[in-house]
Order: sequence, then C-alpha cells, then structure tokens
Amino acid sequence: MNKAVSCEKAPKAIGPYSQAVEANGTIYVSGQLPIDATTGNFVEGGIKEQCRQSLTNIGYILNQAGYTYKDVVKCTVYLANIADFAAANEVYATFFSEPYPARVAFQAAALPKNALVEIDAIAVK
Repeated sequence: MNKAVSCEKAPKAIGPYSQAVEANGTIYVSGQLPIDATTGNFVEGGIKEQCRQSLTNIGYILNQAGYTYKDVVKCTVYLANIADFAAANEVYATFFSEPYPARVAFQAAALPKNALVEIDAIAVK
C-alpha cells in the first residue's frame, strides 16, 4: 500500500503530488527545489547553495519517514546549466558516502520557478 510522506521542514508540494511516497520499503522523494521552508523562498547564493538546500530538503523528508542518506540508492539531478555540474557534484559528494547511490545528472530546458537545480531520490530499507 502506498503511503504519502509529508514533512513540515521541507517545502510543501507546489502541485498535485506528494513530497514523497513510501511503498513496500522504498521511498520515492519528489524533486526538491532549493526552497527554504521557513521563508518559502530560494536560498540566497548560487548553484552550491541551491544544491545544498535541495539535498537538505531531501534529508528532512527521508528522516520524517525513518530513512537516511545511507538508504538512498538513486538520485536524479536536474541542472538549469550543465556548466554547474562540477560545483553541484562537489556539494553532492558531502551528503553521500560509499557505496554512492546510482545517479543521473543532466541539463533541463527549464526548472520550476527558474531554479538552478532540482533533485529527486529513491531510498530503500
């Protein structure tokens, strides 16, 4: 049975979707924009700050459901500009350890609210 996961520390969904859905020991975290839930705005700064906030939001949702970054098996990183890949990768590496999750990263034509990055995750217990 699918169970929606909702976390006050992460920004609310901006459409008809859940922050995450848990099913059979797997949690699917929706794409997280670099929004600070306390202000409702993007964090100040560039790609590094936005990447850090998106991953922090993922962590809040994972923790709400009883998961950690170590449970993450796959991420997708959507970048507004592929030239930001190295900087985003630098921040990403501070959230995960070996064995690293599988990952895909690519440039998207546009991201919601003109974000520089959006990241989703899948975690398994």
